Amino acid sequence: MTALTQTIDTPDGPFTLIVDEAGCVLASGWTADVAALLARVHPSLRPDDVEVGETDAAAAVDAYYDGDLTAVDAIGVRQHGTPLQHDGWRALREIAPGRPLSYTEFAAALGRPTAVRAAASICARNAPALFVPCHRVLRGDGSMGGFAWGTDVKRSLLAREAAASR
Repeated sequence: MTALTQTIDTPDGPFTLIVDEAGCVLASGWTADVAALLARVHPSLRPDDVEVGETDAAAAVDAYYDGDLTAVDAIGVRQHGTPLQHDGWRALREIAPGRPLSYTEFAAALGRPTAVRAAASICARNAPALFVPCHRVLRGDGSMGGFAWGTDVKRSLLAREAAASR
């Protein structure tokens, strides 16, 4: 399979996407390093080749940064994981902008209130950042917690979403 990659400028830095032939995002994040993103794609989904091209997903990211916080919701994603991980990634897509959850609340939303570590692991293994908004999950005390692309980016995304949802 040949995938497309596209890097765009955002207020939070360069944002790169790897998109499969069906238009689904395999990986994305605030980097210009395509190899780093490819490493986040499960080997069973990793493309044989990557070419630079235009993607609908990049247009959705531009729309997100222009204030349409739900533009990324219409873009498909493809990840490989356990049934619990897939449930978690779906649940992350249901968290409304401006309404972050704690890891405990996220675990409860999965129907597994004691599985807080599993909930955190689901976020950590999320390859299509922004499209599966793991940045919307915080520590119980409201602090940022971890984020593959840095807590400054996470803080910026949450502030943008909070301002837009007022």
